[in-house]
Amino acid sequence: MTLLQAVVLGLVQGLTELLPISSSAHLALAPYLLGWSDPGLAFDVALHLGTLLALLWYFRREWAEMARSAWRMARTRDWSGVHERRLLYLAVATVPAGVGGLLLQDLAETVFRSPMVIAVALAVMGGALWAADRWSVRARTLEEVTVRDAVLVGCAQVLALIPGVSRSGSTITAGRLLRLDRPTAARFSFLMSMPITLAAVVLKVPEALREHGLSVPLLAGVLAAAVSSWVAIEVLLRYVSKHSFGVFAVYRLLLAAVVLGTVAARG
Repeated sequence: MTLLQAVVLGLVQGLTELLPISSSAHLALAPYLLGWSDPGLAFDVALHLGTLLALLWYFRREWAEMARSAWRMARTRDWSGVHERRLLYLAVATVPAGVGGLLLQDLAETVFRSPMVIAVALAVMGGALWAADRWSVRARTLEEVTVRDAVLVGCAQVLALIPGVSRSGSTITAGRLLRLDRPTAARFSFLMSMPITLAAVVLKVPEALREHGLSVPLLAGVLAAAVSSWVAIEVLLRYVSKHSFGVFAVYRLLLAAVVLGTVAARG
């Protein structure tokens, strides 16, 4: 793994993790399309440390308020406040992905990383994202999210174990199907990504360190992922306040066509 390769993969991971276009697909496809050796899932997940840092910093006020809410809940057993409920809903939404990750980890590291599987997942979820965004007419805000929404969006997050589906793509699509407005669907997706990203980092970073060591390329990749993740959050939240998710659906379909064409060309 060279320094340039690590930085490129870090930038790719950060930008695509939080946009609904699938970071796992891009990280699996980049070595395939560029002729690099695949660094493996452990390295890919290690780059998520950069995304985790960006999420913690960008939403630092929300996390601070939810931490205070957790303390109040522990003392009073009252979770009727807005921040208390949000903390509870994020915890509920994390459970399905955690269970799915434990059950399907082996498939995620092998079968699911096939270019054909990725291409199909990109296309199918692209169509689902466009349809959900196009026909979701009623708009609910973050304050109107319910425990039912949290469970259903959390279940949708399990699909992201398949590269090409996209964690943010599946959760934003579910949010739009549940008639959350675009900024709310994106913001809830970002907030609920922090616990599962933290769990993945804790599980996989030690493995990445055993394989690659605490090297300059690994550190550079994590830094690149942190910067590009922050940019992705800022850009997406500003963009969807005035525009639809259609551009991301089109991008997914085009990328799927490129992957299928490349697979066919290589026999």
